[in-house]
Amino acid sequence: MSTELDWTTTPITADLVRGALDLEYTDRGVLPHRLPARARRQIPDGQLAMAESQPSGVRLALRTRATAVELDVVATKRVYLGAPPRPDGVYELVVDGRIVDRTGVTDGDTLTIDPATGTARNRPGPVRTVRFTGLPGDEKHVEIWLPHDETTLLVALRTDAPVHTPPTGDRKIWLHHGSSISHGSNAATPTGTWPALAAALGRVELINLGFGGGALLDPFIARTMRDTHADLISLKIGINIVNFDLMRLRAFGPAVHGFLDTIRDGHPTAPLLVVSPIHCAIHEHTPGPAAPDPAAMSEGRLRFTATGDPTQTAAGKLTLTVIRDALAGIVRQRADTDPNLHYLDGLDLYGAADQAELPLPDELHPDPAAHRRIGERFAHLAFGADGPFGDPTG
Repeated sequence: MSTELDWTTTPITADLVRGALDLEYTDRGVLPHRLPARARRQIPDGQLAMAESQPSGVRLALRTRATAVELDVVATKRVYLGAPPRPDGVYELVVDGRIVDRTGVTDGDTLTIDPATGTARNRPGPVRTVRFTGLPGDEKHVEIWLPHDETTLLVALRTDAPVHTPPTGDRKIWLHHGSSISHGSNAATPTGTWPALAAALGRVELINLGFGGGALLDPFIARTMRDTHADLISLKIGINIVNFDLMRLRAFGPAVHGFLDTIRDGHPTAPLLVVSPIHCAIHEHTPGPAAPDPAAMSEGRLRFTATGDPTQTAAGKLTLTVIRDALAGIVRQRADTDPNLHYLDGLDLYGAADQAELPLPDELHPDPAAHRRIGERFAHLAFGADGPFGDPTG
């Protein structure tokens, strides 16, 4: 920690945290969660438990005249045996809506995962300091966006001027749920995930419930969305249902209806947008499950392949093509009694032509440029004047 400044330490409390639904106070620090404790108790697997603790869309927000800000953190570094090393998470400083700095930490706790056995072991690591200096000395709105894909324990917040809780403002709250693509897999920065980009363009406050491997129509997530204050709601589902080979068409339709029914119990008239999957060549016509390609792994690359049998779609196995048709039909059926329910074809966000221009590096997840394209298109289609989240008056 720097010593030449007169530091003020501010407790990290819920009024300074945006995008998290719960804060867990531990003996090491404060852990933001994107699912509340009641939902976390029902999580059936370690993958979702890990994903919800990764703070995609979570940021500290404060008003201050500080010219220097320090945040002590313990980051969880993931190591996948047999896979290439992961890049360090990025912390972004946003001042009055403008990104002014980025940094990271190189160590912390280490979580070593063996994909072959599904086992994991954790080794505790040190507290490190994220430091931003050279800020203007006037009153300003400061946000520190936490790494979207790296669990981050918040230990201490220091500034060289007092911190105040920022006003909530008049921006609408957008609540979004989706898969690893919505979580931000392969995005380079927390503000570079497609939901964060779309939220900035749409001038809304984001709560991102995009979970890597976790968009599986779990009822506890539907209840979380039901109980979370939101003005605008979107649900992007399909890819995880296919690549986990989770269910057949007979079960998929009622599960979607039930998920929507639960959300509507808490938000009966809010604009609700159902978004189908973006283009993913390996699963367009081939069911799951998806699996890492051993040949690519032997070369130090991560690439996925579909292992299902396309002929089994006649027996109800799901592909992305089947799911898009099913979702469009469900929305058409329900729209007769729910005029605020809308459908967006994921191919309008990223289609076959986009795949040819900006291919998915691992066959599943967009790269940073594709995240930007998806975010910009979503902002235009959803938040534009003619979109379901738009304001036709201005």
